[in-house]
Amino acid sequence: MMAETMTLGKALNHGLRRSLEDDSKVVIMGEDVGKLGGVFRITDGLQKDFGEDRVMDTPLAESGIIGTAIGLAIRGYRPVCEMQFDGFVFPAYDQIVSQVSKMFYRSLGNVRLPIVIRIPFGGGIGAVEHHSESPEAMFSHVPGLKVVTAANPADGYSMIRQSIISDDPIIFFEPKRRYWEKGEVDLDADLATAFPLHSARVARAGTDATVIAYGPMVRTSLDAATAAAEDGRELEVIDLRSLSPLDMETVYASVRKTGRAVVVHEAPGNLGMGAEIAARITEECFYSLEAPVLRVTGYDIPYPAARVEEDYLPDLDRVLDSVDRSFGW
Repeated sequence: MMAETMTLGKALNHGLRRSLEDDSKVVIMGEDVGKLGGVFRITDGLQKDFGEDRVMDTPLAESGIIGTAIGLAIRGYRPVCEMQFDGFVFPAYDQIVSQVSKMFYRSLGNVRLPIVIRIPFGGGIGAVEHHSESPEAMFSHVPGLKVVTAANPADGYSMIRQSIISDDPIIFFEPKRRYWEKGEVDLDADLATAFPLHSARVARAGTDATVIAYGPMVRTSLDAATAAAEDGRELEVIDLRSLSPLDMETVYASVRKTGRAVVVHEAPGNLGMGAEIAARITEECFYSLEAPVLRVTGYDIPYPAARVEEDYLPDLDRVLDSVDRSFGW
């Protein structure tokens, strides 16, 4: 079958459908995921085709959703939980950190919780308070959790399937501003030969500087690389894809080649993913660096009102400005 062109949202829908078909123990649960098909329609049509026992509308109680998923996972199911928006996950944070992340260790490896927690994250859609957050560092910091994010439709389709068959609990961040962006997806792709779930990918090859991004900022970084090429600079763009564990070998190889690194993410800079990545690059690639590792991030303020969010979000100009600063050293 030839690859089909579809949006990231549709690719995720196909991935969830395929997972439901492949394993009768996979169940989907969350607020409005059934009849409505989810706020972003990611689960559209799944309850109609698989029934209310497989695709379950839950009460508006995130802690209850995760608590129920823990029980289901202990009994052999593979729950896929949707947090309707990023800012709604915090009532469930206690369950995730205190139970989901620790059960395998607490049971001396005898109990696994193969739970996938889907979280639409980031800004750029003009949403109201609590509907545009970037809490990925909070989860990546927690031992026992794995954290991934897909930046394009092809990765969305394969990564959601890979996450569901994993025996580890996985936080699956979906860049909501990219739900409607299109790309080619091979729906017949074999997971056995798919790109590894926890590996970073070189999204664009280059020689002059490395731009490291994930989720919604991959597209922004690729656009910056296109613009930089007009001025004769070839930027290499790394899509991390996995935030915990981090595939730093791919990053190190790029930085050793280019000698410069800029890390880009929407979340605030203070104690963000960029700080960890910059520290590791400095530790491992010190003698290859021609300049300090720079960061382009959201500001250290609560996420602003929709009318000014474009002033808050890192954009092409801010990425290019940091690249210029790197070359200024």
